[in-house]
Amino acid sequence: MTEPPLIVPLDEANRDLLDRVHPPAWQNPAGRGVYDLVVLGGGTGGLVCAFGAAGLGARVALVEQALLGGDCLNTGCVPSKAILRSARVIGEVRRAAGLGVRIDGPVDADFGAVMERMRRRRAGIAPHDSAERLRAAGVDVFFGTARFADRRRVEVGGRVLRFNRAIVATGGRPSVPAVPGLAATPHLTSETLFQLTERPARLLIVGAGPIGCEMAQAFARLGSHVTMLDAAPQVLPREDPDAAAIVARRLADDHVRCELGVRLTQAAATPGGGVTVQFARGDAAPAQLEGDALLVAAGRTPNVEELRLEAAGIAVDRGGVAVDDRLRTTNRRVFAVGDVCSAWKFTHVADAMARIALQNALFYGRRRMSALTIPWCTYTDPEVAHVGLDAAGAARRDGVDTITVPLGENDRSVVDGETDGFLRVHHERGRLLGCTVVAPHAGELIGEASLLVTRGGTLGQLAGTIHPYPTVADAFRAAGDAYRRTLLTPSARRWMARYFRWTRGGGRPGRQESGGGRPQSL
Repeated sequence: MTEPPLIVPLDEANRDLLDRVHPPAWQNPAGRGVYDLVVLGGGTGGLVCAFGAAGLGARVALVEQALLGGDCLNTGCVPSKAILRSARVIGEVRRAAGLGVRIDGPVDADFGAVMERMRRRRAGIAPHDSAERLRAAGVDVFFGTARFADRRRVEVGGRVLRFNRAIVATGGRPSVPAVPGLAATPHLTSETLFQLTERPARLLIVGAGPIGCEMAQAFARLGSHVTMLDAAPQVLPREDPDAAAIVARRLADDHVRCELGVRLTQAAATPGGGVTVQFARGDAAPAQLEGDALLVAAGRTPNVEELRLEAAGIAVDRGGVAVDDRLRTTNRRVFAVGDVCSAWKFTHVADAMARIALQNALFYGRRRMSALTIPWCTYTDPEVAHVGLDAAGAARRDGVDTITVPLGENDRSVVDGETDGFLRVHHERGRLLGCTVVAPHAGELIGEASLLVTRGGTLGQLAGTIHPYPTVADAFRAAGDAYRRTLLTPSARRWMARYFRWTRGGGRPGRQESGGGRPQSL
């Protein structure tokens, strides 16, 4: 029997979660000889590999150290989006007057109820990633720490699993920047944030990337006084500056204080149970902030330390497990997927990598990671979604043009009162290379652009695609129409003008106008 990890609070929802993703009474199986595939890690990438291989008839073992479902289910996508859903309601209510809706009295959030709802929603999704579902699919599930014994064997809980192929999918964990005093200062990360049951009155956030911005907006709307700090000069440093500016404005509307372009010089605990953070901008003297809680949202570190990769001849680099374009490690029998080896720290990327690795590992496939088109979305209000070439890349490439459709020109956005956003496409002679969308539910919209970028589609195809009216998605057609108008050159306009003059004069095929005289036959 394995000891399940600590989950707090241990209420009904979290007990249900544990029963699914690390059952307290689980007994590891005895093992079944040589496995066709051993998967290390039960997050998204590992689950896709295990279910996929078992569905094909392979003998599969999966080893998970903590909770099946990984970060996405337990400490990432699912709990964060559940909280964002509650926070979005507060944003809507605060804007209700602009929609002609009168709401008397202050809008307040029951933080405990919001977090309890999150835990129930998370437990409701857990059956998809459960140990029982894996076992029913034919996967041998082992809980414990996996370590390579040699190039073809893995040890877990005193058992040795022999494999023909293995996939490392152990994911990553939150990074802690090398700020004096920070490691010793009590702080939250994405792994502990969702354990909160009481709202921090003053929340300091280190990192203005997607996690930092999402949680800053959510906690501000839920009633915390939030300050976010980052060395970058803008929030969401990887995004189009115009998109980041819109998010910054909305954060300011939600009373989030942003200290950007700063370096952290010190962090410390205070006697009353709070924290202080010192920061400086340029050559100015350091300033100090005090908070009741500190969230560190400053990137991720791959989980490789306990795997004994050297015993299997598997190399590591700064990004984690070193893999080639086919996701194979330096041990030709072992592949890797997800945060443990990828610069793209997204659940959907781990899923896509798993499909590549599974085919390449089991069937000597030749699929390549570099062939993937990867979209992403930050779920602030409004959302920011992107795929392909960005604004900076477009500016560096000759022959690339950009078309922007402001949401103020989109009828649905106007009637909804959500005009602070845009759809921007980068193209080369009409072929779509990249797209950024800033809008409510931009993550739902970016799929259309992602399909076109993946398939080499064109803006002309967008212009010819019928969208329901009125929808924000109709902005794609508007972008296609804008491109078609660029094809009407001055020369073409002159020919069209001659054509219409001719038709106004009663012309028909076989006749032409002649300067003031009667039409002459050709």
